Amino acid sequence: MKTKIKKLIEKGVRIDAPESIEIGKEVDIENISEKNVRIYAGSKIFGEKTLISENVTIGYEAPQTIVNSQIGLNVSLSGGFCKDSVFLNNVKVGSGSHIREGSILEEEVKIAHTVGLKQTILFPFVTLGSLINFCDCFMAGGKDSKNHSEVGSSYIHFNFTPYQDKATASLIGNVYEGVMLDKNPIFLGGQGGLVGPALIPFGTTIAAGTIQRKDEIEENMLLFGEKFSEKKIKNVSYTPNIESVTKKNLLYLSNLFALKNWYIFVRSNFFTSSFKKKLFTDGLLEKLTININERIKQLENLYRKSDKNFLNVSKEIEKKENFEGNVDLRDSFLKTINTKKSYINWIKSLSEEDKKKGVLWLKSIVQN
Repeated sequence: MKTKIKKLIEKGVRIDAPESIEIGKEVDIENISEKNVRIYAGSKIFGEKTLISENVTIGYEAPQTIVNSQIGLNVSLSGGFCKDSVFLNNVKVGSGSHIREGSILEEEVKIAHTVGLKQTILFPFVTLGSLINFCDCFMAGGKDSKNHSEVGSSYIHFNFTPYQDKATASLIGNVYEGVMLDKNPIFLGGQGGLVGPALIPFGTTIAAGTIQRKDEIEENMLLFGEKFSEKKIKNVSYTPNIESVTKKNLLYLSNLFALKNWYIFVRSNFFTSSFKKKLFTDGLLEKLTININERIKQLENLYRKSDKNFLNVSKEIEKKENFEGNVDLRDSFLKTINTKKSYINWIKSLSEEDKKKGVLWLKSIVQN
């Protein structure tokens, strides 16, 4: 039996078919908890940054590959592939998942079988059905596990254009209000799609079978997709609206900058009782940086194709990235942090006045 697998078994990790398991030589087994962790046959674990917390089940339905990912308490990864991603407490992932770099699944996110994610950020309680491609987007909304934002089965976020660019990230909800876990959920109906870059407000319901191409939407609306007649689609040329795409990309980036501040000043405090807390904080910030860099790269590629100058835009982004917002509001809000409670229970306990301070602080980053 391989030495690392033998040591994991000796420390208490349950591995019933050790000869079928592969553990990379770079993996630090001290970052794998011995408390109620079970690794099923055929699974593979790689990466020096990989972290597996207590009460984790890996590969119950099919073999699971894990590469440089951080996995929180009570997580179930039923089978598939994940790389450079974070799974916070109580996340459940069905078999056939393909979760690539930059993905962050926060508390109690649930996804069913055969779902593809890349640079996807899902706030607590968001639920995805089966057979979904949902790359390059952020989604929030909902108040608890019974009142959550959801994406129906066979849904696609269209993130590649006829202009052959990927400056297409979609903001489904937003960071500065979404963190408070008190906004109306968003529902994207099954067998539908969203053409990025899109801005979808809280409370939106998009009917099943709808391809949503427009995003001039008010909150709490029910939307049905428009059908193209032959006349409408005949001889249509495609040229991207650079100004509109730029604005949406900058808004997406500004929400990522707000989330970066939230992770640094707020979330980091709630890993005090978690296994290897620094790896979680560093993991979240690393994945967020992957997202930020990708969005800048894709916007730059779009400008290059359009023979436009990206330099002025990139300088503005560089100036704004480390802006911390209204510091007085931030410091007042940070006084409310109570690490004796779990992250979600603390947010739920905040007064409306305290929530407003937090929202206005993050919103000042976005607006800047």
